[in-house]
Amino acid sequence: MMAHAQAQPPAHKFINQIGAGETINGIYVVREPILRSTSRGDLYIAMFLCDRTGQLNGRMWQASEVVYKSLPKPGFVHIQGRSELYQNNLQIVVNQIAAIDPSKVKVEDYLARTAKDVGQMFKEVKEIVGTIKHPQLAALTAAFLADEPLMKGFCSAPGGMKMHHDCIGGLLEHTHGMLRVARTILPLYPQVQADLVLASVFLHDIGKTEELAYDMAFSYTDSGQLIGHISKSLLMIHRKADALAAQGTAISPEILDALGHIILSHHGKLEFGSPKLPATAEAFMVYYLDDLDAKMNQVTSAINEELSESNWTAWQNTLQTRLYRKRIE
Repeated sequence: MMAHAQAQPPAHKFINQIGAGETINGIYVVREPILRSTSRGDLYIAMFLCDRTGQLNGRMWQASEVVYKSLPKPGFVHIQGRSELYQNNLQIVVNQIAAIDPSKVKVEDYLARTAKDVGQMFKEVKEIVGTIKHPQLAALTAAFLADEPLMKGFCSAPGGMKMHHDCIGGLLEHTHGMLRVARTILPLYPQVQADLVLASVFLHDIGKTEELAYDMAFSYTDSGQLIGHISKSLLMIHRKADALAAQGTAISPEILDALGHIILSHHGKLEFGSPKLPATAEAFMVYYLDDLDAKMNQVTSAINEELSESNWTAWQNTLQTRLYRKRIE
């Protein structure tokens, strides 16, 4: 079952170039391998196989515990197998698989990156956040912007594992998108505290810089798995506030509570991971801004990445629908 790593790996075929019925012989990132058994008791491995252009479900039938334990979680593997359609979804049936030394791989082929200009997006984020006039919120957000190592992570981290903006620079792209929409619609709702919304949008997912690892594949850090990005974001805000207070710039409990409530409620529903439901106008706005930007990223990605010639995409589990792709003429 195990294949030995080749001294000269084959030229990489990207995930988005794979069609049904092809022989697959190449190196991919394996994510979330799980050892399962069929109804007959035969072992198989379910996994995701990824590169920077996307990911496909992988299945290795007639597997063994030895093979499963040899797999990195996540990491690079050389696979041999074939691609096939299963319930209108492309997947790879793996016949042979072996771990690959990361030093032998062009890592840039395997981590998806935002297609947008990172420098330009970060410049616009700083410009929008720089319009905040409330003295305490301005001081707090400026302290985050001045933290160069943190901002480097902010510009590099993915926006998520696989739900939305799952690419290098995805967190920045997501935050940038939300800030642009917020700046556009805030004048329509003068009763909403604009500075509080802008500060909250900027910081709502800042904890993902500590929650997610993205050196060879996207995965959770141990701390991220234990604490989660929502709680981490709140903790990071309080740490920055404590540091400012030590320098003589106090952030009031009222401001921290208002900001913290938005952070804790921005997923909108308890079942979506928010420990609190939105209870302020600003919290509702940030929740809907977050949901809008995430959903539109899911929709456009699914439409753009569909491999078939059909007017419809395959079933999208995260959206609970198929999407119509044909544009009006």
